[in-house]
Amino acid sequence: MSDLKEQKCEACNAEAPKVTDEELAELMREIPEWTPVTRDGVMQLEREFKFKNFKQALAFTVKIGAIAEDEAHHPTLVTEWGKVTVTWWTHSINGLHKNDFIMAARTDEARNED
Repeated sequence: MSDLKEQKCEACNAEAPKVTDEELAELMREIPEWTPVTRDGVMQLEREFKFKNFKQALAFTVKIGAIAEDEAHHPTLVTEWGKVTVTWWTHSINGLHKNDFIMAARTDEARNED
């Protein structure tokens, strides 16, 4: 499998396939700090990022927002003093698509650039 952060997201619609259990296990090896969570029956990827203060957390939130806007794939971003929680899932399929893993990898890369 090629490096997730280098891949492009594909356009999704309601018929796009969710990741299988086997794909989930394989993709999670590439983003080990993320956690699959299920909310209201929808599987999502989530990770909390720590910062020294609110200003750094807010700057990271803006950075992830720009990455999301470039791909037209938007996460839930919760910004607090000293942390940002990022949650990815594909709304049109109510679950996880490979795009979510690509965006999680790009989120990790953005954090590593700080």
